[in-house]
Amino acid sequence: MQVKPSQLFEILKAAFVKGLNVLVVGGPGIAKSSIVAQAARAVEADIVISNPAVEDPTNGAGLPWVSGDKKTATFLPFGQLAKVLGATKLTVWDLEDLGNASGAVQAGYMHWLLAKELNGHKLPDCVRMVATTNRRTDRTGVSGILESVKSRFAIIVELVPDLDEWSNWYVQQDFMSPEILAYLRATRAEAGPEDAVGMLYQFTPSADIVNCPLPRTWEHASRVLQLGLSPAAEAAALAGAVGDKAATAFLGFRRMYRELPSLEGIIMDPDNAAIPDNLSALYAVSTGLAYMANENNFDQVAKYVQRMYNAGRGDFAVLCIRDATRKTPVLQQTPAFAIIMASEIGQLVVGAA
Repeated sequence: MQVKPSQLFEILKAAFVKGLNVLVVGGPGIAKSSIVAQAARAVEADIVISNPAVEDPTNGAGLPWVSGDKKTATFLPFGQLAKVLGATKLTVWDLEDLGNASGAVQAGYMHWLLAKELNGHKLPDCVRMVATTNRRTDRTGVSGILESVKSRFAIIVELVPDLDEWSNWYVQQDFMSPEILAYLRATRAEAGPEDAVGMLYQFTPSADIVNCPLPRTWEHASRVLQLGLSPAAEAAALAGAVGDKAATAFLGFRRMYRELPSLEGIIMDPDNAAIPDNLSALYAVSTGLAYMANENNFDQVAKYVQRMYNAGRGDFAVLCIRDATRKTPVLQQTPAFAIIMASEIGQLVVGAA
């Protein structure tokens, strides 16, 4: 079953509370690990991360250790296993990239997943188990997961990316680029209503040492834009982040973005500033205004947003208000926001939340 990030977050929170094992499957770079960590924080749990792909069976079983009388031996836990065995509060034990581990290492975790004990050691009742893995088709070294291991997970779900949900997270980050967000939204709109991601996720396994567009690599691209590189160096770095094709298309979009009427001009004269007709330009303007909105200019932004709505561009008016208030939550305390929420736009904003 495929799930969006918000659905995975909901499943994980409930599973962590009730003690169910969850296996999260999905392509690389789509935030599997991040969502596990967010869900752990949401239930106020500690998180311990193990990497079975680089372990041998002793990591999950403990090292054979001779007792003081030299007549008996036990298995001594070490590393991450010792951490989870010593847990005293709600703790999530995250087995990262489990599908990359050898069969012997996977088998070493079978009893922890089912019986919660092994070699004389028992997991504290406060420990929860979750694992992540790529798919075999992703060409990331996943050979599969043993059937006996799979059946020990109460829930197996496949995470798929979603541009709307990624955007909700992205606008709150300090590396957020309005140009990248506007570009990704425009490409999704051009792709049609059946496409939930556009250029956000175009994973293409390759034997070449190149990147491709993924949520993770667009984050890298956003950070590249903050480096202050020369145009040529920036273009090369962007290609290194998301691949040549995506970087070239984005840079073309950015040239159009920068040729639009200035956002500062819209804020200075919201009653007369032009409202674009082109979809890409509308995404650029609505996203850019949301990025620039603050307590001092939000009344001006709100005036322009009202004009967008009156001109039949209600979707972009809502988009601008939602992005602005997610990025700068204090805007919800302004008189301009109260006026917007009391209007027809406000009803659309609530309905889109």
